[in-house]
Amino acid sequence: MADTEAELNELFAIPPMTELQPDVLGELQSILRLHHISPQELSFKWEAYSMKMGLESTKLDLRMATDFKHDIQDTLERDSRGKMNTRSVDRRAAYATPRSAKSDDMFGMMEGMVPNTPVPQRANNSSKRKAVFETPAVPKFNKTDGMSSPSDARTNGHINSVQSAAFSERENAGQVVETLNGHLGVCEAPIAPPAESRVKLTANTDLKKFSYKPMAMHLSEASEVLDDRIDELQSLVQSHHNLEDSIFGNAASQATSEIVAVGRICSESLEGKLNASSLMLETSRRTGAGLRVPIKVESISHEFFPGQIVALRGINASGLYFSVTEVLEVPLLPPAASLISSIDNQNERLGAGDEYLDGVVHALNVLITSGPYTADDNLDFEPLKTICEKAADTYADVLILVGPMIDLEHPLIASGDFDLPNDPSIEPDKATLNDVFRILIGKPLSLLAQTVPSITIIIVPSVRDAVNKHVSWPQEQIDKRPLGLPKQAKMVTNPVTISLNELVIGISAHDVLNDLRREEVVVGQPKERNVMARLPRHVIQQRHFFPLYPPADRTNLPKTGTDGGVATGMPLDVAYLKLGEWLNVRPDMLITPSALLPFAKVVKSVLVLNPGPLSKRKGPGTYAQLSIHPRQVTEEERAEGALIGHHLFDRARAEIVRI
Repeated sequence: MADTEAELNELFAIPPMTELQPDVLGELQSILRLHHISPQELSFKWEAYSMKMGLESTKLDLRMATDFKHDIQDTLERDSRGKMNTRSVDRRAAYATPRSAKSDDMFGMMEGMVPNTPVPQRANNSSKRKAVFETPAVPKFNKTDGMSSPSDARTNGHINSVQSAAFSERENAGQVVETLNGHLGVCEAPIAPPAESRVKLTANTDLKKFSYKPMAMHLSEASEVLDDRIDELQSLVQSHHNLEDSIFGNAASQATSEIVAVGRICSESLEGKLNASSLMLETSRRTGAGLRVPIKVESISHEFFPGQIVALRGINASGLYFSVTEVLEVPLLPPAASLISSIDNQNERLGAGDEYLDGVVHALNVLITSGPYTADDNLDFEPLKTICEKAADTYADVLILVGPMIDLEHPLIASGDFDLPNDPSIEPDKATLNDVFRILIGKPLSLLAQTVPSITIIIVPSVRDAVNKHVSWPQEQIDKRPLGLPKQAKMVTNPVTISLNELVIGISAHDVLNDLRREEVVVGQPKERNVMARLPRHVIQQRHFFPLYPPADRTNLPKTGTDGGVATGMPLDVAYLKLGEWLNVRPDMLITPSALLPFAKVVKSVLVLNPGPLSKRKGPGTYAQLSIHPRQVTEEERAEGALIGHHLFDRARAEIVRI
């Protein structure tokens, strides 16, 4: 009993307090007894509840503890109802007519295709999948090198070709390669870390919806998702341009009058790159029976890519092709805005008042990185340790880590040919990649959290993460429990939209910019000649973190350092494509890590950041550092008393820095 109380006080008491109030402690102990969970698991549930509710403070009082208890009970009841429904379906399936594996009857043909049909050897398959995530206890060696030492064994094959210079000998460390809003001041480190977090973190995405079973939806339902996106954007175009219903038509039907057709750009061939002569428009089943029609675009200037939803004005006089005369603009989402009272509250959190005019207050200090976090010839994770030291030295308010953390495309991880970390807590015969993560990544982050208790660490997964068993995009957050992470670390989904104080930030770990660069077709003169500004504009206009469809063939992507050399690519689950949409507002900031050159640009009033990889295959990479100054509310805005925009693009100094 005393041990449980001590653990609850350690996990839930916020410094300078060392003990919880007796009534709060009683509520937490009641939850532990009712649900038979450990204090550590309860702390994970509290973190998820805090993010979901957007709590101003994580300090527990009796009312919050009671609400938390009710939320856990409600969640448990919902899960129980879902399991009861599943069991009832399974019970009905159990009494189905037995079918022989060798039978050729109609029912045997549907084996594995009908929902809830038992699939033979499911247990064997699951055990094989589980083995993928296990780390070999003994390094593998080639027979020709049987007499060599373990350290020499990893020089075989491709590993020898990616030898990189020592990280400690890197050049130009700390050099700023690009600056946005250089006239704004750099965030200076305070004398001591803040007593409590200056950041209120809220998840604007329903994280529970990402806990779906990949590849479980029927093809018909997945096609409806694609159709719905076309129909929804048609309604937006109609409202934005004040068009009558009669002006819309089927681009595939022969007609003598001009119409507006809304559909998805696709290629006439399944192979090869899209070009101006192979452009086709795919209609929805409601507006054009799902037909595809070639489009002629010689008379216009525009940029196209597969999956792009467009509204085209033109005519199909011959019935063979649709001749385009104009591309109607898809309206942008409104910018994010807040009440003046909310802005004032957030400024108070930063300590901004009259003294801010004298430059006394420190701006919000945000560090943004993306994986990989170590070079291809080692698993030392020196770049990660260095960015943690940087965050500790500057008393950073927020550290955003975008995956992959342990990269599936890392040659040593892919081959399993590496030594386990030298740590007494690891049992070689039972070690997994979770143990590798806990020692190599969890320990530096825990040390950072001890140095700066007020920091908020946000971890975004990637489809290349070896410790995340959710393999498709949109992707569930990584399970935090076995990774040894501090309570300051918050696990979110990929993609995700979050709020840091009043700011709305969208993050996706997939390299959509590089995919767009490969697939984009420019007809005539581009509206934006700067490629780095044009590619994010596609994402913003399409209101989606991944507007491409279908994803690029992974055999055409850059080769990796693994034996096969084939990239992971984009394992897109079409049925849940809607989880990648922007629903209500344009984000103030869009974080899109990419293999393209790192940059910080303002596109359509959105601050777009590509921090670049923290570690390249053969050397150090870059990261982004933001100094976000408080939003100044003018007297005119106070007099109007309406919602005001956040204007992050002109009050944030963004720097791309070499690690």
